[in-house]
Amino acid sequence: MQDLIAALNAAMGDTGLGEDRATVRRVQQLMRSYVSQSQDWAQYAVYHEGTRYTRNLVDDGNGKYNLLILVWAEGQASPIHDHAGSHCMMKLLAGQLDEQLYAWPSSGPDGQGESLRLRRTAALKANSVAYMHDKLGLHRIANPSLSSKAVSLHLYSPPYSFCKTFDEQTGAAVASRCAAERLTCPGTSINSLPATYTCSATEPSLAGQAQASAITSM
Repeated sequence: MQDLIAALNAAMGDTGLGEDRATVRRVQQLMRSYVSQSQDWAQYAVYHEGTRYTRNLVDDGNGKYNLLILVWAEGQASPIHDHAGSHCMMKLLAGQLDEQLYAWPSSGPDGQGESLRLRRTAALKANSVAYMHDKLGLHRIANPSLSSKAVSLHLYSPPYSFCKTFDEQTGAAVASRCAAERLTCPGTSINSLPATYTCSATEPSLAGQAQASAITSM
């Protein structure tokens, strides 16, 4: 994992991904080239019982990107969401995940009044890398297994803490928090994920918690 982080830092330099397609392809290749080994990422695979999924910071990429480990509970899914203009790359490390890609509401990013159109559904393969950007639409990620958790590695450039989530039936959008949890004592095992993990964090876990006013939590 540390070799991957060093290679990502070198590839993105001081600018992050930006609009340079060659850099995007290079980073995709780096993500693909990393072969998942649980001993590399188990310390970041922290799960809090009762949440749909957790978002654990692995590296902050000097502010140009961030790298996260997400742990998905059995049968759980994200809301349909955008990526606040950022590039998103997702690698499946363990378990199963499905991606559902939706078109933007025809009336625009904040449109409402019509159901979202599902464009495709794809089952992610182990060690494969999916790419997502707002130019491609919206998506939802789900763990179809009712018996096993899933673990995925996510890269976002630039990093963001807020995005929009969408109602599938009306297309209505609300602002949502999607901050990563910075662990102060990373260390667990994929084999112990079903148990409650009590590691403290410098930011509270936002998964599944209701937020004030119009801001919800992914």
